[in-house]
Amino acid sequence: MSTVTASPEERTAELEARIRQAPEKFRVMTGDRPTGPLHLGHYFGTLHNRVRLQDLGVEVFVIIADYQVLTDRDVAERLAEHMEAMLLDYLAVGIDPARSTVFNHSAVPALNQLMLPFLSLVSVAELNRNPTVKDEIAHSRQSAVSGLMFTYPVHQAADILFCKGNLVPVGQDQLPHLEVTRTVARRFNERYGAVFPEPDALLSAAPLLLGTDGTKMSKSRGNSIALGATADETARLIKGAKTDAERHITYEPETRPGVASLVLLAALCLDRDPHAVAEEIGGGGAAALKRTVTDAVNSRMAPIRARRAEYAQDMGYVRSVLRAGNERADAVAAATLDEVRGVMGGVL
Repeated sequence: MSTVTASPEERTAELEARIRQAPEKFRVMTGDRPTGPLHLGHYFGTLHNRVRLQDLGVEVFVIIADYQVLTDRDVAERLAEHMEAMLLDYLAVGIDPARSTVFNHSAVPALNQLMLPFLSLVSVAELNRNPTVKDEIAHSRQSAVSGLMFTYPVHQAADILFCKGNLVPVGQDQLPHLEVTRTVARRFNERYGAVFPEPDALLSAAPLLLGTDGTKMSKSRGNSIALGATADETARLIKGAKTDAERHITYEPETRPGVASLVLLAALCLDRDPHAVAEEIGGGGAAALKRTVTDAVNSRMAPIRARRAEYAQDMGYVRSVLRAGNERADAVAAATLDEVRGVMGGVL
């Protein structure tokens, strides 16, 4: 299959086959901003997939993007607290520090130093056209667009390329960001010499889960169920979730988004088809639907919550995971920066 003419979906299918055949040839780069608790949308959207790739034998780098907290807010509130909570979530869902490298931006100065040459490889017009940046600016908490927000895709390119990541799990909306990374890698190689791979997008097949208010599930909107939530908190949040007036439960995402999202959440937790789950609930109405969802979520999350509580009893170990990951990422970034300096004639 030609990688030039293949669609992102076709390319992803090809990549999945190659991963199964030779996982050691791939290095995944992914991560999250520590702006609040990770939730069920993160678990089914990205975290579960990271563990899957790790378990297949792919080398995984996971960044806690503390610098990027400032892209759309004036201050990084409760940063240390959010970072430690994120570490607990990573360990609880199955990220293995023996096989995956977890680190944070601020501990890897060589990564951030790559921003300088990378910014010289893209134009203001190209950054201005990026649809993902436009969307993020539209939803920004800042009264004015900061330079960090505007150059966010280039910082993301540094995140990916510092470790020569060649595979990035993304949703469709993140493809423009990854295209900036591919452009930066290609132009750097053409100008200075072959150093960086042009990373591929591994499209996520994860369906969209709505928040309890029927809008996009988000840490900042208070409409999500955190991975660290208790069983009682989960029940309370699901009980208040938005549904509709029709009693018979069906799975129709287009016409009944709130109901469909709850059905889908139950189906994901139960590893079942959402149509079958809806049919089973049938005329039980919203009350039966919410009981089903609550039981399914609490059952699926019980072992994760137990591991999280166990790790929380030894925060010394949790912090040591990040220290070790930072040391590993720093060494990789320093080696890459040395290589960049070499081909650029030592200008950095």
